[in-house]
Amino acid sequence: MNSSIIDKLKSLKYRHQEIEVLLAQKDIISNQNKLRNLSKEYLKISEIVKYFIEWEKIKKDIKNIFSLFNDVEIYNIAKEEYFILKKQKKKIEKKIKILLLPEDPNDQHSCLIEIRAATGGDESSLFAGQLFRMYVKYAESYMWKTEIMSSSENEKGGFKEIIMKITGKGASGRLKFESGGHRVQRVPETESQGRIHTSTCTVAMMPVLPKTEKEEINLSDLKIDTFRSSGAGGQHVNTTDSAIRITHLPTGNVVECQDERSQHKNKAKALSILSARLYTQKLLKNQQDNSSMRRTLLGSGGRSDRNRTYNFPQNRITDHRINLTIYKLDEVLEGKLDFLIKPIIQEYQADMLSSLSKLK
Repeated sequence: MNSSIIDKLKSLKYRHQEIEVLLAQKDIISNQNKLRNLSKEYLKISEIVKYFIEWEKIKKDIKNIFSLFNDVEIYNIAKEEYFILKKQKKKIEKKIKILLLPEDPNDQHSCLIEIRAATGGDESSLFAGQLFRMYVKYAESYMWKTEIMSSSENEKGGFKEIIMKITGKGASGRLKFESGGHRVQRVPETESQGRIHTSTCTVAMMPVLPKTEKEEINLSDLKIDTFRSSGAGGQHVNTTDSAIRITHLPTGNVVECQDERSQHKNKAKALSILSARLYTQKLLKNQQDNSSMRRTLLGSGGRSDRNRTYNFPQNRITDHRINLTIYKLDEVLEGKLDFLIKPIIQEYQADMLSSLSKLK
């Protein structure tokens, strides 16, 4: 590890000791706010300090072992122990560096997943439906709650567009790499000659901020229209102007919600979607302005991003961003998305570690 990282670790170790002393003081114990804030900070740095203390011990042990190399009788034993310690040291250094990576404040939040049929007509809509089901299954595996915020069904099945909310700690962090183009290759049911067709859908992940962190939307910037709901939903939705269309005039963003029978509920959902969309666009702009990262695996949710190809005839799925191909498409569609998410998170961390190691 370079000197800047070691200096950072030393300061964290000193701060850890300092907090231990503070937490034992009566005036801190009696002040709930200070006690809570210090306790949070203490827990946050405890793991990294633990690894640093272990690293310091191994470094000292390596130095002591190295001094035994001149002793012919125990040279082979010392050399073997030396390589074991070097391996342990390297492993701990990797853990420390990952813990030192800057946290994305949005990673712990819930999120919205917006799936749109792109090219391929009915086949694209059918695939959008499968992607929706895949994300629902994945959310279930983490005990996250799902809710349809807005949807537009295709006459042949699937969705032209669907927006779902996934509520649960860490949802945004695990799904933030899903934004972008998703391509499917398969023989459609309507294809009489058995030819493989290629269709695409786009996915956009949008973090949902807690109410206390949300930026206020100026009502004067909004054009709100009501209209009668269409499509499935029974007679009631077709007899009242319960559907809502909100246009954000400064950006041109348009959000429609008609799934609820209540105009009030549709409006609340539409505002929630708009808020998440505006915040995500702000994040993307900051991401584009940040030239420090060598490359990014975070997509914009646009058609130009090509995330994955889902090849049904070969049960193959390829993530083009990290050149990963696995033959478990059937399992992935059943919600076992971590086959793809874990490697891409590791690649993302490797990119960030590369930048961290260049710090002086």
